[in-house]
Amino acid sequence: MSEPQTEADRLTAEILERVRELARLKAKAEPPFTPGQSRVPYAGRVYGEEEVVNLVDSALEFWLTAGRWHTRLEKDLARWYGTRKALLVNSGSSANLVAVTTLTSHLLGERRLKPGDEVITVAAGFPTTVAPLLQNGLVPVFVDIAPRTYNCDVAQLEQARSERTRAVVMAHTLGNPFDLGAVKAFCDRHQLWLIEDNCDAAGSLYQGRKTGTFGALSTLSFYPPHHMTTGEGGAVLTDDPLLARIAESIRDWGRDCWCPSGVDNTCGKRFEWELGTLPKGYDHKYTYRHLGYNLKMTDLTASVGVAQLARLDGFGAARRENWRFLREALMPVSDVLELPEATPGSDPSWFGFIVQVKSGAPFTRDDLVKRLEANKIQTRMLFGGNLVRQPALTDLLEDSRQRGGPAPFRVSGALTNTDAVMSRGFWLGVYPGLTPAMLRYMADTMLSFVKGARTAPP
Repeated sequence: MSEPQTEADRLTAEILERVRELARLKAKAEPPFTPGQSRVPYAGRVYGEEEVVNLVDSALEFWLTAGRWHTRLEKDLARWYGTRKALLVNSGSSANLVAVTTLTSHLLGERRLKPGDEVITVAAGFPTTVAPLLQNGLVPVFVDIAPRTYNCDVAQLEQARSERTRAVVMAHTLGNPFDLGAVKAFCDRHQLWLIEDNCDAAGSLYQGRKTGTFGALSTLSFYPPHHMTTGEGGAVLTDDPLLARIAESIRDWGRDCWCPSGVDNTCGKRFEWELGTLPKGYDHKYTYRHLGYNLKMTDLTASVGVAQLARLDGFGAARRENWRFLREALMPVSDVLELPEATPGSDPSWFGFIVQVKSGAPFTRDDLVKRLEANKIQTRMLFGGNLVRQPALTDLLEDSRQRGGPAPFRVSGALTNTDAVMSRGFWLGVYPGLTPAMLRYMADTMLSFVKGARTAPP
């Protein structure tokens, strides 16, 4: 027999039903797409009434930190990915910081990463894949990418390795899995840690298995352009209980205690521990095993993620279909535009559709991008292009030279393909909010531009 409904329960149910009704009305009020007048975004939020209802339900509870929605989303994510543990954080960048810092823990003994250790990564990527390496005193070793897949050129891995190499940290570029077979074999052969930055690849498959499940740790981002969103948010995934314990400590101020927010004495001996040189019985809630942060996600944002995760399979199917449409539509101009390819053995849940203007084409990347933007079609570069040439890293290198210290990073081989995509590449959206009319308009605008460039007088 159910509990009798209180006045507060009745009012809550009434409010949530009105919120649901409002969300439906707002969805119906979306203006139709008008080519040349309406904006075609590269990405955006795709949501429905469930997300709004969950958010208001959480707000009415007014539990402003991690609570029941947070716990539910962690469990749901672990189940969806098939991993033992998912730890929510406040962004994908924080997820990378937690993952890398986890591998520096003294609890790992001789396997821990120490300042000066080298970590192989690619130069064509997003800066917060690399930033935690430098922030932890590690030395990124940059390698080039392969054409068309825009992922690590695995033929360069052995050349990049040195006696100081201890890990590999890489992202799946625009949802396209890097060659996990080769990278994982390389890591296993040399006993290296592997961190997968899976922020752009939720639902991508390699050999039928979800990316984000191959590394010792992997990271997710829930920023609005990504496959699912909580607004701001991310997560760290792992199957290793020790790594999970360390990551949770680093996320939660560095504390040794594992009590959830608002809960005391989960261990049953809160005032009986004796750790470090603290007096025996010092409050375990204020005992710190690591130098950590507070990077938790709030219940408000987690409530949105619960509804978004239920849509993730559908989102992935739409992204795949939109990517296929653009590739087929642009095949007639593949002589001047290098079109992307999936990594062999993979089934990407694409984050974007990358195009590279071929050398010798009668137009430049900038010419094409300006035409698209003028027609209200959003474009994006491949993140930081060549990170080695970004001011954040050139300034760091110059500072180390002036101080007479060791170089903060190392480049292995020529970054030829990285420089090429920096100069001649860009990408378009394939997110589920794009309609068939938008996709057709994107393709027609590009085809028209190329036709005009071919017939223009020299």
